[in-house]
Order: sequence, then structure tokens, then C-alpha cells
Amino acid sequence: MAHRLQIRLLTWDVKDTLLRLRQPVGEEYASMARVHGLEAEAPVLEQAFRQTFSAQSRSFPNYGLSHGLTSRQWWQEVVLQTFHLAGVRDAQAVAPIADQLYTNFSSPCTWQVLEGAEDTLRECRKRGLRQAVVSNFDQRLENILVGLGLREHFDFVLTSEASGWCKPDPRIFHKALQLAHVEPAVVAHIGDSYHNDYKGARAVGMHSFLLVGPGPLDPVVKDSVPQEHILPSLLHLLPALDHLEGSPTGP
Repeated sequence: MAHRLQIRLLTWDVKDTLLRLRQPVGEEYASMARVHGLEAEAPVLEQAFRQTFSAQSRSFPNYGLSHGLTSRQWWQEVVLQTFHLAGVRDAQAVAPIADQLYTNFSSPCTWQVLEGAEDTLRECRKRGLRQAVVSNFDQRLENILVGLGLREHFDFVLTSEASGWCKPDPRIFHKALQLAHVEPAVVAHIGDSYHNDYKGARAVGMHSFLLVGPGPLDPVVKDSVPQEHILPSLLHLLPALDHLEGSPTGP
């Protein structure tokens, strides 16, 4: 006889799933540079940031913890290298900008809650679902969530900095399961990254949903992710959970 699946825990990605920056990084960097008497174009800084962030993440993954760095030092180096790549090579002039940007990005005011996020989290709690965060983020996340009024929805907040592993490493998902005292078969993860969130969670036996937004689907996603696992918006999560829980799980 088939059994009806019952999800007991939802784990959430945060950036671009529940929250996003109010302004693009390039604009934040350019604005702070002007405060300190430096001129740099926002689009140039945006491109330089993307290149620097990618290179820094490859050379010193997960905020350089295994190399003895703190996440603050890691981010300060990202800012210095971003401005250097954008043509501002006076490290002494950029250092106070890096300090201020780290503080600014720690502030809830720099972030905004995505449409439908708070209502969805609240409805999930009303259903009796436990919820937690599993995010590639640093130690600032807890206070950001508190400041935005979202922390109350979660049993715990597990960041890559705290756990020592970045998604899609299975160990961060296993740590979440351990903290929640549940088996992966009764957990669903929600995130916007096909590689880190959707595939990472499924690799350890969890269910997962991919938040894709309203634009055209990436061909890889279209070919690899069943339609019922795709969320065009967070408002689609509860119907998707209903569909998942209505599916038989076997004898």
C-alpha cells in the first residue's frame, strides 16, 4: 500500500530566494567611493566585482576559513581588488571604503525582502512546518534576518561560515539534518541555484524546489528539473508542496 509523504521541515536559501540587495553592488561601491572623494563608474565596479568575487571564491573558498582568514578580511580583500581592477589602485584610500562597505552590507537597510517571502514563510508555519536556513553566507546573516523581521520563522540559521562547508557540499545539508533531528526524506529545500540548492539537496536524499523567476528557463534546468519542482515565484511553493505530498511514496 502506498504511503502519503509528509514534509516536516523546509530549509531555505536566502540571497535571491528570500532577500536581495536594494541596489546593485556596483552602485553601492560607487556611492561609497564618492563619499570618500573617489570617482569610479558603477557599471565598471559591477563587472570588476563579479570577476574579483569569482576569483576570490576559487582561490579562498568559503571566506578563506581554511587559509586562516576571517570573513571580514576576505570581503575587505574583495573590495580592494575590485577597485584595483576598476582602475583605483590606491589601496590606502580604498581601505576605509572597504571597512564601511562591510558595515553597510551588515545592515538590514541594505537588503529587501522579496515579494511573497514573508507571506510564504508565515503560511508554512501555520501548516505546522518547521523551517531553517541553509545558506552560503557569512556571520552577518543572523542579524540581517533579525532586522528584517524574518528570523522568527526559523528554528536555526546555518551558514557556510558557521558550518565550514559551502553548498553544494553534502556536509552542510547533513549538518542541517543533524540539527533538526530529521531524515532527508521528510525535508524539502528551496533555493535559486540549480547547482548549489536543487542538485545539492537532492544529492543527500532531500526533496527540493528551484526558484527561477519569471524569465525564460535555462536549457539545463528545462531539461533536468521536472516542472512540478520549478517555482516561478514563492507564491507557487504551497501548491508545489501539496502536489509533492499527494504523490505516493511506494509500498
